[in-house]
Amino acid sequence: MERSEYHKLDHLEDRIWWFAASHKNLLTLSWRQVPLDAGPILDAGCGTGGFLAQLAALYPNRALFGLDVNPLACERAAVKSARPVCVGSINALPFPEGVFAAVFGIDVLCHSAVDERSAVLQFRRCLADNGCLVVNVPAYNWMLSRHDAAVHNVRRYTKKRVRRLLESAGFRMVYTTYWNAALFPLMVITRKFLPKRGSATSDVKEYPRLIDLLCRVATTFETTLFRWGLRLPFGGSVIAIATKGDAALG
Repeated sequence: MERSEYHKLDHLEDRIWWFAASHKNLLTLSWRQVPLDAGPILDAGCGTGGFLAQLAALYPNRALFGLDVNPLACERAAVKSARPVCVGSINALPFPEGVFAAVFGIDVLCHSAVDERSAVLQFRRCLADNGCLVVNVPAYNWMLSRHDAAVHNVRRYTKKRVRRLLESAGFRMVYTTYWNAALFPLMVITRKFLPKRGSATSDVKEYPRLIDLLCRVATTFETTLFRWGLRLPFGGSVIAIATKGDAALG
């Protein structure tokens, strides 16, 4: 991403409804697949460390590692999470085979510098047998917009595309769902129909308190549905959970 986008991410990811919802959904849906007594966890493409800090709070006694291609982001992530973070690409992870019990890849497969096929093969190589991969990716190529240009996203996904990508790399699918469905119509309007102004900029920004509150209410309701075992048929993002090995977890 642009340096300015990393700066915004660092200062705002703990204060914006979208990140709160994304992190809550990922932790809610993955906890059964990532038991407390399992091995190390990798946050691959950790950015400035917001989710890595969430993992550190949830798993205080676990070995946790972050990785990002941007040195500045790695510095901020290490400070924010108090966990080791290294500079590197998910196209060629600098870790031994089979070392991680779980790998999280949050909005990283979509980036222009990423070879998605190489990346998922690297995830599988570094996972232990029956290790768990959890990914979040933006949904629908037709939704590519100025936001994606600003954060260097060149692809978006459907559930089918994610499943095909992971299964072709030897993963066994455990779970997929869309999320951010309630707010998806507004997302379509703001990104596809409202006039573009100035240079490409992302939607990472502070929102008025009332709007932020309403967005949190809508996404919290969706998280509750996920706790009940329900899945959403559309939305702005896709969460997928897969396992390395012949038997699905949980």
